[in-house]
Amino acid sequence: MTEHTGNAYAEAGVSIEAADRAIDLMKAWVEKARRPEMIGGLGGFAGLFDASALLSYKRPLLATSTDGVGTKVAIAQAMDVHDTIGYDLVGMVVDDLVVCGAEPLFMTDYIACGRVVPERIAAIVKGIAEACVEAGCALVGGETAEHPGLLHPDEYDVAGATTGVVEADQLLGPGRVRPGDVVIAMEASGLHSNGYSLVRHVLLNTAGWALDRDVPELGRALGEELLVPTRIYTKACLDLARSTQTHAMSHVTGGGLAANLERVLPEELTVGIDRASWTPQPIFDLVRQVGDVPQPDLEATLNCGVGMVSLTAPEDVDAAIALLAGYGVRAWVAGEVRAAAASEDAGRVRLRGQHPGW
Repeated sequence: MTEHTGNAYAEAGVSIEAADRAIDLMKAWVEKARRPEMIGGLGGFAGLFDASALLSYKRPLLATSTDGVGTKVAIAQAMDVHDTIGYDLVGMVVDDLVVCGAEPLFMTDYIACGRVVPERIAAIVKGIAEACVEAGCALVGGETAEHPGLLHPDEYDVAGATTGVVEADQLLGPGRVRPGDVVIAMEASGLHSNGYSLVRHVLLNTAGWALDRDVPELGRALGEELLVPTRIYTKACLDLARSTQTHAMSHVTGGGLAANLERVLPEELTVGIDRASWTPQPIFDLVRQVGDVPQPDLEATLNCGVGMVSLTAPEDVDAAIALLAGYGVRAWVAGEVRAAAASEDAGRVRLRGQHPGW
């Protein structure tokens, strides 16, 4: 018989003590991400949220979204910077939710790691909590799972889910879109959290650039640029939906601008986007040139400087752009919705022209 001198679970690579320490460290951050409807705190088997506020709705529709941040976590791990990944996670789920006009109410997260390092887990949760505050939703709970043997000790992945609500007669989507609606593009903060497999392949693996390489075109080190957090458009877009005749919105994530805009476009309509209306941030042109990436491939993978778009009635365009500016979101007219001609493929988005300087 083998003699065990310590905790068997710890010998297998799982530390309950480290997990408890991580919970203690994250409590202060979770407390900041509360809404009045949140009941209780950390430690329960389920997060509780008082749904009596929904009684004020005539016909409340619950909306839910779940996502992760993809291989962007590899950059965070390589740089040992972990408080922005949580911000990315929230941005990916709440900005998916808001496109239908839903207000995010609460969120849960899941962190899988090879080894619980309390300070690292707390840093991730710090980013999640700060982003929840920015989005106006509560962080009602989460799970940290230690997977020794499945993940390397310093590897982790994150996922999250959020639930929101929208009044049925205020639901945004294809059914509201009309010919003449204007495409308002909202500037991205950078790469956001999509296409990092391409970016890493081009800049790190093929070109061999180091993350601490100073890149004059970027005005900072490469790694700093790659960790710029996903912009959270939630409050601005909720206000846009309530204050203007905005008929649909699209969160520009995997697949790029055209593919995501087509998801909210009726089959009988088409959209033309003028690339000349904006200049993508330097990181996009850098990936294009260093990797000799064809523009169609780039546009089908990265957001190319546009993180969110709205389809808004023409008479409200100026008010919409001014409203977004009040939230610190630069926006501009990028195109227009029109009826598809008989010779065109309806329900499609076409990009024309070229970005200045490209």
